[in-house]
Amino acid sequence: MNEEYLEDLLEASPEWIKELEDYAQRNHVPIMEPLGIDFLMQIIRMKQPKRILEIGTAIGYSALRMLQAFPQTSIITIERDEDRYQQALNNIAKYDKEGKINIIFSDALECVETIRNKAPFDLLFVDAAKGQYQRFFELYSPMLSDNGVIISDNVLFKGLVASKENTVEKRKNKLVNKIKSYNQWLANHPDYHTSIIPIGDGVAITTKSEKE
Repeated sequence: MNEEYLEDLLEASPEWIKELEDYAQRNHVPIMEPLGIDFLMQIIRMKQPKRILEIGTAIGYSALRMLQAFPQTSIITIERDEDRYQQALNNIAKYDKEGKINIIFSDALECVETIRNKAPFDLLFVDAAKGQYQRFFELYSPMLSDNGVIISDNVLFKGLVASKENTVEKRKNKLVNKIKSYNQWLANHPDYHTSIIPIGDGVAITTKSEKE
């Protein structure tokens, strides 16, 4: 009920965004939920990051929305699926954003040195293989600027992470447990502060702890 109310308050999207969202829905491409992407865009408006690193491009939807939120930013985004990489290239070119969004066709676990040469980043957005979130964090958080922020999407995973009912199929249950483990690891990390916001599919916001 609250989610429907909040979605009704969202600013109407331009036609090009609706086209991307419709394509994603028809082709079962996972993109951020409306309230989640709206929240991410507000964080970007507030932080105004000069450089963003995104892990998980998909069709380029979130990269384009982040750029929409702060057109002065520069985005590097990583995608390992060749079809989606090509779709993202087409979408970035279609909306004439090649100079602002650089897509790297690779597995984020295998292109660390390439990305390190492009660091530091003011914002890291993690929205790829959920079972690898902790590894992504460990590899790429050192590339964050001092006042940078890390955003992890899907950390409540359709409500299953917080559910106490044991009704999840075995394969999905394994993934749910990995996300639970990641959330717990974030919450107890001595070098970072994390808040999990129950909006969209669950968004974790992580910042560096102040050194005493």
